[in-house]
Amino acid sequence: MNLRKLAACAAIVFLAVLSPTLHAQAETVTVTDVAGRQVEVNVPVQRVILGEGRQIYLVAALDTANPFERVVGWREDFSQADPDNYAIYLEQFPQMAEIPTFGGFKDGTFDVEQAVALDPDVVIMNIESKQATEDARYIEKLAAVDIPVVYVDFREHPFTNTEPSMRLFGQLFGEEERAEEFSAWRAAQIRRVTDVIEEADPERPSVFIDRAGGYSDDCCMTFGDDNFGKFVEMAGGENIAKDIIPGTFGTLNPEQIIASNPDQIIVTGGYWEAYVPGGNWVGVGPDRDEGEALRKLEALTERPAMTGVAAVETGQMHAIWHQFYNSPYQFVAIQQMAKWLHPELFTDLDPEATFRELHERFLPVSYRPGYWVSLTDE
Repeated sequence: MNLRKLAACAAIVFLAVLSPTLHAQAETVTVTDVAGRQVEVNVPVQRVILGEGRQIYLVAALDTANPFERVVGWREDFSQADPDNYAIYLEQFPQMAEIPTFGGFKDGTFDVEQAVALDPDVVIMNIESKQATEDARYIEKLAAVDIPVVYVDFREHPFTNTEPSMRLFGQLFGEEERAEEFSAWRAAQIRRVTDVIEEADPERPSVFIDRAGGYSDDCCMTFGDDNFGKFVEMAGGENIAKDIIPGTFGTLNPEQIIASNPDQIIVTGGYWEAYVPGGNWVGVGPDRDEGEALRKLEALTERPAMTGVAAVETGQMHAIWHQFYNSPYQFVAIQQMAKWLHPELFTDLDPEATFRELHERFLPVSYRPGYWVSLTDE
């Protein structure tokens, strides 16, 4: 640790000892995170470090007037994984560009001394970083200066952990009612699909989810029985990888895809120029170029894994925004997938209107279309 950081850390410890009224307006409560850990936190928190920048998707629904007011540090992933929305938020909240950024917990580049110097009330980490966090003893190091850590999850097991994560954010931010309102509305939007599927009990088309198709030359990443794999089941489809991949994430080889002969293929995409410049990924997202996205989607049908499969032969190939997999907005993807899988059952369902309403009711930025395309649109 250099002298400047050492001095900053010492100053924080000194203040914590000599200034017991520093958080006099706060109340110490015990919260339970999605790892089942009970953690004492002074709430409402005023200074937060986000272990992933894309946690702002939910923070923005709570601190809608200024989502960055309490964020004193965050992982540098929002601008790279979702540059389109980053630019939209930056336009309205230019101060976010000044928030200190961190490396990742899983790759060991998180800077504990920098985090301590920012004097956060809490550090919010994603559950997938838990093992790396424990191995590096981050929790113990932060606890030594009275900085608690809590885990949330919108990715690994979203239909188990999204609502508890939302309620945890609500507790931390002193926005329990807002979090409950969001949770109730989200659940109602999901039921607009699942109630119809349960009542109609339609024949389920087989579906291959092509996770980040075109991101690399390897084929093909997909989802098992959770995340987008679960979206498929809720939308009335049959995920071909459900019984092959035991967890949430995994890979199918081309022969497995061809043998499964899926009726529909759904590619997850985004604008990933920061990661794979000029890549073959399908750049869906707000304000994206629909023609270019369709061109790239069409090109993905030429891969060996797509040879002769029914979805390609009938043009039932679609692309949807990848970040639905890592946000509390999954219900929008479920609605759109239901429209693709069972158009006859969902003629009155408008996922675009749902996403627009989400922005109008809960988010500080305006909705901009471009989050999905389909070869059936050509």
